[in-house]
Amino acid sequence: MSLYWTTIDSPLGTFWATGDGTALTGLYMERPAALDGPGWIEDDTSFALVREQLAAYFAGELRRFSLPLSPVGTPFQRQVWDALLAIPYGETRSYREIAEQLGRPTASRAVGAANGRNPISVVVPCHRVIGTSGVLTGYAWGLERKRALLDLEAS
Repeated sequence: MSLYWTTIDSPLGTFWATGDGTALTGLYMERPAALDGPGWIEDDTSFALVREQLAAYFAGELRRFSLPLSPVGTPFQRQVWDALLAIPYGETRSYREIAEQLGRPTASRAVGAANGRNPISVVVPCHRVIGTSGVLTGYAWGLERKRALLDLEAS
């Protein structure tokens, strides 16, 4: 099986997109070390739809991505990522709310850990998760980028 990657420019900087030829498997704001390994092929054409939808999102014209996704993670991580996909554009949820939604009300920290391992930033909107008090909390790509994404969606 071949694995593909490309770079995509955005207002937040360069993204590295990865895919398996059928679905998006990653969208990173730093170059993944795995791209230096065997089996990776740079291919801009496989990511035309990703590029198009990201441009529309950053232009304020797209509120929900419609891309085939295939993130790799544990069953719990995938449950959390599915919950993230259900958060509407322009809204936020707390780690506690997601834990309760998943029927695991004491799992806020586990939700936070899964959120932090989301391999498909922006498209799987981990930036929409905030602390229970409404405060912006950790974001793998920096609180400035998290604030920028939330501000984009608020406008």
